[in-house]
Amino acid sequence: LAALLAVAVGIYLLPSPIDPKPYILKGPPPALEGPLAVNTRLQRGRRLFTGKLHGPESFAADAHGNIYTGTVDGKLWRIGPDDSLVLITHMGQDLPECGSGSSSDYEPVCGRPHGVRLDRHGQLVVADSYFGLYSVDPETGGKTLLVASSDGADGVPFAFLNGLEVSSQTGIIYFTDSSRRWGRRHVRLEVIELNSLGRLLSYNPVNKKVTVLLDSLYMPNGIALSPDENFLLLAETSIGRILRYWLKGPKAGSKEIILDNMIGYPDNIRLSDHGTFLVGMTTTRFQKFLPPFLDMIAPYPAVKRLLAKLVPLSCYSLLLPRYALVLELGSDGSLHDPEGRLTWAISDVFQHRGRTYLGSTDLPFLPVLDDWAS
Repeated sequence: LAALLAVAVGIYLLPSPIDPKPYILKGPPPALEGPLAVNTRLQRGRRLFTGKLHGPESFAADAHGNIYTGTVDGKLWRIGPDDSLVLITHMGQDLPECGSGSSSDYEPVCGRPHGVRLDRHGQLVVADSYFGLYSVDPETGGKTLLVASSDGADGVPFAFLNGLEVSSQTGIIYFTDSSRRWGRRHVRLEVIELNSLGRLLSYNPVNKKVTVLLDSLYMPNGIALSPDENFLLLAETSIGRILRYWLKGPKAGSKEIILDNMIGYPDNIRLSDHGTFLVGMTTTRFQKFLPPFLDMIAPYPAVKRLLAKLVPLSCYSLLLPRYALVLELGSDGSLHDPEGRLTWAISDVFQHRGRTYLGSTDLPFLPVLDDWAS
């Protein structure tokens, strides 16, 4: 008994890596019915580059049909119209440990390209989670650092650069910093802590100025400009919410909630080839016998501090269902892979030339759908 008491006291006195605040998530989550009814539309695809692409997170495409993506080993790739695969560059060092899967400790050295887009001049714009915002020549692989993470904005360094969009009208780059405290390799601590430590920012390539557009966001992640660029949509992943931030008009500079209490945790948001917005759900949030795990612990900082002390980060993956889900905003539809036969934990849903590319943060393949309508 004395030994158990000593262990309990020791655990209590052990400092916790997180400093959570109480938060009550809206709930219960919506039921899997109507537009959210379970289907198997995401199973009607195939996998490309198995064992070659590890965690193709985000995508961009040029006028020649080439697709660009970044992977967890810090590499940028070009996928040709014939499904050829060419390495463009390494964002950081090229080490055997990069993307090995055994540890994320090398990520700050290897880099991790998250958001990838093309600007008006045909250059790739890359948000590397660790190093900063880059311009990359897609032909030569030459990199130009636009904003270093260490410089950040308003005196606050970037810790976790994530989502990215580039205005075709002005060239302004919009991007998210998911946390001021946690880097990408500690994303699970960011989710458990559930503090509003993220920002939406912009970079003007003309005057090289970085502007903070929104602060105190809950893990801001993917962003998508509207076709007229009057507003952008922004995913707050950790609380299952999507915001609209107005860029033009009488509401310019203001935000509003357009979707809350979501069926999962949204990652990237992309404009589809038929005018809707596609949202990849990194993890589902289903109501079963009990409320979702994160819903249950969110109001209790003491419980979250204890979990962060005792449970290794890798163990949280065991709680994640092998389920793929995409929401289509504008049609109120959804696409599912209930058993994870093709993929799961979708980060991005990108359509180009009749094909749909499904991103992920860690999976060792690239799933594609050749027929979206089926």
